[in-house]
Amino acid sequence: MVTERQRVSIFDVAKMAGVGVATVSRVINSNPRVSPLTRMRVEAAIEALGYHPSRLASGLSKGRQDMVAVLVPFITRPSVVARLEGVIEVLDRDGFGTAVYSVRSLEQRDRHLDYLMDRHAAIGVVVISIPLTQLHVERFRTNGVYLSLIDTASEGVPHVVVDDRTGGCLAATHLISLGRRRIGFIGDEDLTGLGFASSYKRLCGLEDALNNYHLEHDRSLVRLGRHGSLEARQLCDQLLELDRPPTAIFAASDTQAVGVLASAEAHAIRVPDDLAVIGFDGLEISSILGLSTIEQPLYESGVEGAKRLLQQLDGREVEQVKHVLRLELKARSTTISTHALSKSGA
Repeated sequence: MVTERQRVSIFDVAKMAGVGVATVSRVINSNPRVSPLTRMRVEAAIEALGYHPSRLASGLSKGRQDMVAVLVPFITRPSVVARLEGVIEVLDRDGFGTAVYSVRSLEQRDRHLDYLMDRHAAIGVVVISIPLTQLHVERFRTNGVYLSLIDTASEGVPHVVVDDRTGGCLAATHLISLGRRRIGFIGDEDLTGLGFASSYKRLCGLEDALNNYHLEHDRSLVRLGRHGSLEARQLCDQLLELDRPPTAIFAASDTQAVGVLASAEAHAIRVPDDLAVIGFDGLEISSILGLSTIEQPLYESGVEGAKRLLQQLDGREVEQVKHVLRLELKARSTTISTHALSKSGA
């Protein structure tokens, strides 16, 4: 029996009614997607437990407890925004509010995670791109908080990812097929300590492609720094001023590829004749600039990640814990000349 001193949560109601947390949330918010019999069971559990939805924090407009938290790194990055849009659209369509927590440091990550591990803070958490430790995962499990991961993985937790290493290999293979042999790489140096690994995996993919063609990888053509187009331009300046500059550059993101293009223009280097450039992500700007890129389904990854959380909230098992989304090469005018593109019909 629950006493007045005990905090009754939406999880307690779901357990008594024999339904998922999402179903309780729908009943509370008068969502029509609940059968009359199930609604009666939930309402009976609410009354028996004396449950009253409480505010998650001051300033939340409706005081709803059907709030899902989304943990993201560097919220202004275009790839993060695209994923977040997918998550919010799915959750909003199902009647859930979204609280977004932005992380730029280990201290911020741990502070937000400590708060979200309390199951009264949110009924579920979607984590985008931020690696979690096994201890984090175990604490979420112990506290009964559902998790869904996007662009990061943890054993036993539903996650949606792409194969960054395969993507890097795909980008480099494209450049090699065009006759490029001195391939530079501009990627991220993780200065946050958060453990971001996608840039490193894409570099490994580049090395895989070179090995496949029995080509030597010149490590002097690798430059790592802060994520950003300005930083990438400065790194590219270093490469283009070498005695033997690269004939192609693979940038670990489209944002960094924009910096590479700016550097090439400043050095009066013709793209793609003198320097082929390819990025990664498939941001909208890549199409506008004619940038070749490895396109990943950013928005779709957000959609899939949110759906996997909803499955858990509905009390359903996520059958495919690891879901790998497809990457696609988009060859445009920064690697293939306009004349060649027109002949191929691309």
